[in-house]
Formats: sequence, structure tokens, C-alpha cells
Amino acid sequence: MRVIQLLLLALMAAAPARAEGERAGDFDYYVMALSWSATWCALEGDARDDPQCDPGRGIDFVLHGLWPQYEEGWPSFCRTGARDPSRAMTAAQADVFGGAGAAFYQWKKHGRCSGLSAAEFYDTAREAFERVAVPAPLQGLSRDIRVEADVIEDAFLEANPELAPEGVVVTCRSGMVQEVRICLTKDLEFRDCGGDVGRVCRGVAGMEAVR
Repeated sequence: MRVIQLLLLALMAAAPARAEGERAGDFDYYVMALSWSATWCALEGDARDDPQCDPGRGIDFVLHGLWPQYEEGWPSFCRTGARDPSRAMTAAQADVFGGAGAAFYQWKKHGRCSGLSAAEFYDTAREAFERVAVPAPLQGLSRDIRVEADVIEDAFLEANPELAPEGVVVTCRSGMVQEVRICLTKDLEFRDCGGDVGRVCRGVAGMEAVR
């Protein structure tokens, strides 16, 4: 029993700190998570009857979030004096985040940690989103495919020559490509990711066609 307790203590000590309520603006870099919309719809959005998943929208990647990150671990729900965005402000971010609700939640959990005002955070998130080129074969993907996750990573590297292999992580969920996570400096320059940005997707995964 003591061996098990010691092992559990060692695992807890090795895990990155993920407390909540940290001081706003205290972080090392950003992780930008680009979510493949069709995967999110298949796994969550369809059950919610979310407008993002309506046929004919033509959405490929949406911005899941621009997350302040430590070299190990990340802050969330930070303490800040910045005011929350208005409904009109969050509604204006729907084209990037996929919906106003998603935009507000990302501000509440992650944007407050940036040390920026809501307007500045949304502007920064939009700039980061537009900084990355989506590979041409994935734009308007017209049929379901199964592909090695490494191929998705390589496609992003080819479409974004300044991006290094250590700066991008492809994640999967339920056998489907879920997200492409790209690491950026506070000035939105590409940089290497830390070790806890996400579990790298291995092997073949599915991608549903753009709706």
C-alpha cells in the first residue's frame, strides 16, 4: 500500500500546476487551438442542434481558443479588472469562434488570463487565427477521408513555411482529427510547444467533409 501511495504522490508532484484564478497577464506563450468543425459537430454540436453545424455553412477550422500557457501548465479563470465583453462584441466573434457562446466562454476561461481587455483579446485572437494558412486540400473538403495525422501536420508545415515541426500538435478524439494546436509567442510569432500542449495523434484518423 505504501508503494502505491508513494507512486501517486510522485505522479502528483510531476504534474504541471493547473490551478484556477491566477494573476492575469502572467504566462509564457499562447497555444492556438484550431478545431475541425465537422468533428466537433459529429461529437457534440449535432446533439445541441448548434447552428455552426447547419448544412451549407462551409466551415472548416474554427478557433477553439487562444490559450495563455506556461512552459509547464496553464492558467485559467484568472483574476482581472477587465470588463466582460458585451453581447454585441461576442456576437461579432462568431465567424472566428464558431458562435458567440464559444467566444464568451473562451474569454471567461482563457482571455482573462491574457492581461488584455476583452476587445484586445478578441482582436489578438482574430489576428492569430488569420496568421495561419489552412492547407488548400482541407479548404472546402468535399468528402469524408481517413488520413495519417502526420499528413495533416505536414500539410500545415508546408502551408506555413515559418512553422516548425515542434510548434504544431495534431490531436484526435474518438478516432477523428479533432484539433491542430499551434504555439505562438506573445507577439504571435511561431515558436516551439511545451510538452503538455496535447497528446499527439498517432496513426490514421477520420475527417468528415465540410458541411
